Amino acid sequence: MSLQKNSLFSAVLAINIYTLACGELASAPSASPAAVFKPEVDSVFPLNLLSSSPEDPDSNDYCTDLLLIFGRRYVDYVNCLVPAARPVKVCQKCFSSYGRFLEIYRNISADEVGPSDESCRDRLLRSDRLMLVYLLYNNLKDVWSRSNCKQCITNDFNSLTNDTLYFMNIHNETITCFRKYEQGNHTELCQNCKSFYKDLNELYGGMEKNQTMCIDIEDAMNMTRRQWSKSFNCSLPREETVPVIAVSSFMVFLPIIFYLSSFLHSEQKKRKLIHPKRARSYASMMNIQDKLS
Repeated sequence: MSLQKNSLFSAVLAINIYTLACGELASAPSASPAAVFKPEVDSVFPLNLLSSSPEDPDSNDYCTDLLLIFGRRYVDYVNCLVPAARPVKVCQKCFSSYGRFLEIYRNISADEVGPSDESCRDRLLRSDRLMLVYLLYNNLKDVWSRSNCKQCITNDFNSLTNDTLYFMNIHNETITCFRKYEQGNHTELCQNCKSFYKDLNELYGGMEKNQTMCIDIEDAMNMTRRQWSKSFNCSLPREETVPVIAVSSFMVFLPIIFYLSSFLHSEQKKRKLIHPKRARSYASMMNIQDKLS
């Protein structure tokens, strides 16, 4: 009996499933098999208009290859700039990537023609109003120029200049001294690191005067001075203090010297105006004679 009930229940369940499926198929709109697998496009234009136009260069075109290399080197340089933003080391860490980026742009902007006897400068730089390639290049060039990296890097983009390397060496020695004594008494730090900090200051002043420093050196020196004066509360007496004090003292006593000299000069004039006794007696006798006559 139980077996018959189970069989009857299975048959009823199968009939219900079949009826439900047929109802959904009947209510659904008819569609071709191709329409089922066709991807939806959120545009009113057909898919064939979204593909490359006939005027686009071929994928193996010489200028297109230069454009792809330009894009890769652009990304490499930007990826180098972001981690080097703080502390600022955009010149000493990214000069090689900028050199490669500059090289590919020069190839694009050159007058030389490629295998297809066409100048890539006209196709990639002047073919549209936006001039995106030039715009991207100009933005990164502006970063390089405002950082004054040219003053710290050799002309061939192979290494840092000797002045920059020497400054970095003295700076590292100063920072090493700071780290050695920063956990202890800062008075000891000020005493033991004074010579390193003094040499670094003098070197920085010379580079600033000769205009041989970039943003890396400027930022490193600013951070070092902030540590020396604010974090460690140290001070460095300057050699020009004595001349400044001497000039200031002279300016203070200058009015006193002026009035004293004026007083002595006036007294000397008074003495010159006093006549001798003989001269006075002779003058009085002459007056008497004049009156008598």
